[in-house]
Amino acid sequence: MKNEVSQWLARDPDPVTREELKQLLEGDNQAELEDRFSSRLAFGTAGLRGIVGAGPNRMNRLVIQETALGLGQYLLTAAENAAMKGVIIGYDGRPDSKQFAEDAACMLMAKGIKVFLTAKVAPTPVVAFGIRQLGTAAGVVVTASHNPPVYNGFKVYWGNGAQIIPPHDAGIAAQIDIAATEALPSMSLEAGEQQGLLVWLTDDYYNQYRDALNTSRYLSNHTEPQGISLAYTSMHGVGADMAETLLKDAGFNQVYSVKAQREPDGAFPTVNFPNPEEEGAMDLVIAEAEKHGAVLACANDPDADRFAVAVKTENGDYKMLTGDQVGVLLGHYLLTHAVPEQCLVGTTIVSSSLLEQVAKSVDAGYFQTLTGFKWLTNVAMQQQTEQSQFLFAYEEALGYTVGNTVWDKDGLSALVAFAQLTAELAASDHTIWDRLEAIYREHGLYLNAQRSIALEPGAPPIGDTLRADPPQCIAGRKVMIVDDLKTSQKIHDDGKVEAIDLPPSDVLIYHLDDDSRVVVRPSGTEPKLKCYYEVIEAMSHEDTIEHAQQRAEEAMADLIAKHQASL
Repeated sequence: MKNEVSQWLARDPDPVTREELKQLLEGDNQAELEDRFSSRLAFGTAGLRGIVGAGPNRMNRLVIQETALGLGQYLLTAAENAAMKGVIIGYDGRPDSKQFAEDAACMLMAKGIKVFLTAKVAPTPVVAFGIRQLGTAAGVVVTASHNPPVYNGFKVYWGNGAQIIPPHDAGIAAQIDIAATEALPSMSLEAGEQQGLLVWLTDDYYNQYRDALNTSRYLSNHTEPQGISLAYTSMHGVGADMAETLLKDAGFNQVYSVKAQREPDGAFPTVNFPNPEEEGAMDLVIAEAEKHGAVLACANDPDADRFAVAVKTENGDYKMLTGDQVGVLLGHYLLTHAVPEQCLVGTTIVSSSLLEQVAKSVDAGYFQTLTGFKWLTNVAMQQQTEQSQFLFAYEEALGYTVGNTVWDKDGLSALVAFAQLTAELAASDHTIWDRLEAIYREHGLYLNAQRSIALEPGAPPIGDTLRADPPQCIAGRKVMIVDDLKTSQKIHDDGKVEAIDLPPSDVLIYHLDDDSRVVVRPSGTEPKLKCYYEVIEAMSHEDTIEHAQQRAEEAMADLIAKHQASL
C-alpha cells in the first residue's frame, strides 16, 4: 500500500488532501489508509458520490480529474462530434464543488472538448435543461444533493438530457480506470477560454431555463395565484433565487422564504440532514408558514431537483404529504388540464400504483420502470409517440418532472405546478385535502410504506433464498402473482408465466389477494434489504376519510409486522 500512497501523493494537485494523507501516514492509521486505498470510488449510473477526502475511495480533486478524463475519452469514442458539441458543467454550494467543476472543465478541455461552465452555483435541473438547449454531448453536475455535508458527487447526463444508463456507465468507468494510470494533462481555464474551448454560462443562460418554464403549457394555469400564500426553503441549497423568481413570474405575490436557510451553505447549519424527508428538516419552513398563515410550506432539497410540501389542515396545523401523494396529485391535475388519451405518465416499481389507476380511468398511457429517475426519463423517451406525448413522471423519493423541459427530476417546476394546483382549488373553495379525498373515493385509499432490514455482511443473497422457497402466503394473504425481475417473469398462482419488459434486477414483487403488494429488493450500497408495502382501502360514500385512513394504517401495520417476522 505504501507504493500506492506514494503514487497518489505524487499525482494529487491539492495541498489540503496531500497534507491529510501525510497526517494519516505519520499517525500510522492503517485502518483509515486501508479504507481509502483498498478500492476506488465506484462510478455507476448515478456517477460518483462519496465522502470528501484524500485517496481513490474518496471525493477529491484527483478523483474528479481522472473521472473527467475518463468521461472525455469515452465521449470522443461513443458520441458523435463530442468535442464540438461539448459538455455542460454546473455545481452546487458545497465547499469543494466549484473547484471540482473547474477541474473537470480543465481536463475535458485538455482533450479538446468544448465546455459550457456555469459562472455561479446552479440548481441541478437548470444544468440538465442545458444539455438539449445547447445541444451538448453530455452534462455534469457537481453535487451531493441532499446527502450530509461531508459528501460530494459527480452526476453525469448523456446527450439526450437524461442521466446515464448502461452501457454508458460501464464504458465511462473503464476509461476512468485507464485515466488513473496515465499522466494528467495540463490546461487552465484561461487557456481554454483563449482557445475558444470555454463558454461561461451567465444570467442569460439561467433566464433561458426561466423562460422555458414560464412558457410551458403545463405551467400556464394562472387561476388566482394571488389568492394563496406559501412559505419556501431552499434548505441551504441553490434553489432560492430561481424558485422565488418563477413563483413571482407565475403571479404568486405572497411567498415567504426562510431567511436562515436561503443562501447556499454546504455546512447545512440549521438541519441535521439536508433532506426534506428527514424528521425535523421542514421545521423552519413550517414555522414560517405558521407565522404568515400560509397554505403551503414548500421545500427544495439543496440542489433543487426534489420537492417536498406540508399542507395546512382544517385545524390549522401542517401535515407533510408523502412523495406518492404529491405524485398522484400532480399527475391527476396535469391529466385534467390535457387531452389524457394523448398523454403518457409513469412511475417506478416501488412507487404507489394509484397513478396507474388514475391514468387508466381517463385512457392515458402509463409506464412503469425500475427505481431511479434515469429509468423514468430514458424509458419515457422510448415509449412516447406523436399520439401519446410524455406528460409527467415521479418516484416516491420526492422526484417529479413536469413535461419534457428537463429530462430529469425538477423540484422547481414541481413547486410551480403544485402552487398552481393549490391556487386553482382555492379559487373554488377547495383544498389539497379535498382533492386527495376525491381521488381516494374514486380509486381507493392507497397507503405506501418502506422498511429496511439489516443483513449480516456476507450473508447469501436473500432474493435467491426466497426464489428457492417462494412464499404461498404473506401475512395471511394469498400470493396471487410474483413479478421476478431477475428472471423477467410474471408468475401467476395457477402456473401461468408471462414475460416482463424491464431490465433484469434482483427484485421480487408479490401481489396479494386483497390487492396489497410487497416489493423486496436488496440495497445496492449496503448490506440491507429494502421492503416496500402497499395496501388499498376501498371507500364507500358513507365512509369518512379518517375511518378509511385508520383501516389502511391497521392493515399496513399488520402486513409489515408479519412480513418482517417471516424474513
